[in-house]
Amino acid sequence: MATTVTRKGQVTIPKSVRDHLGIGPGSKVDFRRSADGGILIEKADGPQQPSRFARLRGSAGPGMTTDEIMALLRGDPE
Repeated sequence: MATTVTRKGQVTIPKSVRDHLGIGPGSKVDFRRSADGGILIEKADGPQQPSRFARLRGSAGPGMTTDEIMALLRGDPE
């Protein structure tokens, strides 16, 4: 699949490739040369985006009621 290089040397990574590699806004990619001289693009290793629930992990300590946990998840004031 072909794409056009802009004047600044930028290209748009096709959606099918982004989806396959799991690349989204803010993702980093790595370009490297293969043994046969081709260029490979990979999603760069590094800190992964935390899930939207990661900030709550460990917040619902032992002894919390279901209502207290639901209030925490909804962001209700204490």
